[in-house]
Amino acid sequence: MNGTYLNPFLEETAFYNRIVLGSLVPNGLWAPLPHFFQTWLRNYLGGTLLYLVSGVLWCFYIYYVKRSFYIPKDAIPSNKAMLLQIYVAMKAMPWYSALPTISEYMVENGWARCFSRISDVSWHAYLMYLAIYLIFVEFGIYWMHRELHDIKPLYKYLHATHHIYNKQNTLSPFAGLAFHPIDGILQAVPHVIALFVVPMHFTTHIALLFIEAIWTANIHDCIHAKIWPVMGAGYHTIHHTTYRHNYGHYTIWMDWMFGTLRDPIDDELKVL
Repeated sequence: MNGTYLNPFLEETAFYNRIVLGSLVPNGLWAPLPHFFQTWLRNYLGGTLLYLVSGVLWCFYIYYVKRSFYIPKDAIPSNKAMLLQIYVAMKAMPWYSALPTISEYMVENGWARCFSRISDVSWHAYLMYLAIYLIFVEFGIYWMHRELHDIKPLYKYLHATHHIYNKQNTLSPFAGLAFHPIDGILQAVPHVIALFVVPMHFTTHIALLFIEAIWTANIHDCIHAKIWPVMGAGYHTIHHTTYRHNYGHYTIWMDWMFGTLRDPIDDELKVL
């Protein structure tokens, strides 16, 4: 799309489409597409590039540049395991891309409580709304993740795809998006539901959805950063080995509140 838009959200998404698609795809292939499909294609290409480029750089650094420094040699996943994770993630990526596309469509049509500029509400209000949004998302993802374990059919048919990576030498940053597509979408849905509950800056919402790809890579690299109260890879590795602890996303607070927290430091002390 070209020209000036009366809808600031539509103008913004069209701008993102032009930047990403104009850089990656010949104009004649994407410009004739309806706006909704342009947005999906932008999210698909952007998400794929973010996943692959960040994963390759991350794995190259921790497994080869810093070999055995962060991860013991016998705990480094095989290339075969990482390629399987990439395969699973790539099969799901077209479906993952539908979620931000739909959320952007809802915002463009005025169905959500978004604002286009921080000046529309003030910096103080923006920070307050952002904090409430993140708490809502943290709560929602915790319970969505926990129910994917507790409701047996959901675990068997959806979440078990991700939990075949159940020990340190099968986990890698590439495992971060290696889900059944419905599972991956369900765990990101709280980001969209929050738009109907909390006034939210549109650009920040989009950025947070893509930050998910970086964050999920981080919590699957098995490197315990020891930054309280962050739900780092040390906690999440325990989740993959016990299946009953550390369901949280960004922080440990929900697990602490609901009695499912298990600290990697405590586990280390027990081993000693």
